[in-house]
Amino acid sequence: MLLVTGASGHLGSLIHAGLTERGLAPLAGSRTPGRFGDAGRPVDFDDPAGPDLAGVRVLVLVSAGCGEDDVVLARHERVVAAAERHGVRHVVYTSLVGAGDHLAFALAHRWTERRLRESRLDWTILRNGLYAELFGQLAAPVGGAVTAPFGAGALAAVARHDLADAAVRVAADPAAHRGRTYELTGPVALTAAGLAARLGVPYRPAPLGERRATLAGPGLLPFQPAMLLSIYSATAAGFLAGTHGDLARLLARAPRDPMPVALAAAGASS
Repeated sequence: MLLVTGASGHLGSLIHAGLTERGLAPLAGSRTPGRFGDAGRPVDFDDPAGPDLAGVRVLVLVSAGCGEDDVVLARHERVVAAAERHGVRHVVYTSLVGAGDHLAFALAHRWTERRLRESRLDWTILRNGLYAELFGQLAAPVGGAVTAPFGAGALAAVARHDLADAAVRVAADPAAHRGRTYELTGPVALTAAGLAARLGVPYRPAPLGERRATLAGPGLLPFQPAMLLSIYSATAAGFLAGTHGDLARLLARAPRDPMPVALAAAGASS
């Protein structure tokens, strides 16, 4: 039996749909399993007892969303411990690209990778690059210009659908990927200046302090501004521009061009 956590989310739903299309009848782990009918199974990362993984042999662990580090670590510990307790054979974990160690949300991913490596489970780690959709949202024009403080840096952003397709391929044949860590970035690195040019607007990056002030208002949780600012600063400093060939090898095709994906997200957000 195969189960995908976070099946109500953007990435998890794509993975679940892809596995379903392959006829693998995956279970959809979610806090709201009813929407999936007979395929739904309750999975609540915050339940102190941990999720019920009885009968599950392959678990696609979609990282538990944003939260303070102690919250995310506790969630992931409950899931991995439950996987050990219930006899899960293989965990496929959606982590963060290796170059993302400078990001404010990297710690929980690296902790979870270590936890899996030290467990008695078989595992595969998918180090996902930042979404092209997110880059487009962050770089959406404000007041007729792109003002996101990405500087002259570039980001090897990747389409969410490609990351889902890669996870589907691994989960469909996990034994072939046992003990592997994949760096999954887009095929090219995007710049905010390039995106602005495609949108036909100027690029006037604001200082980080100015952007921080705009993020301090209502609508974001206390830890989220630091997470977003770390994306801006790590990109501007050139840490996230590197591309890798792992995604194309896993997909057995060329990854999607991330620019149209980013442009669509920027247009929808502006």
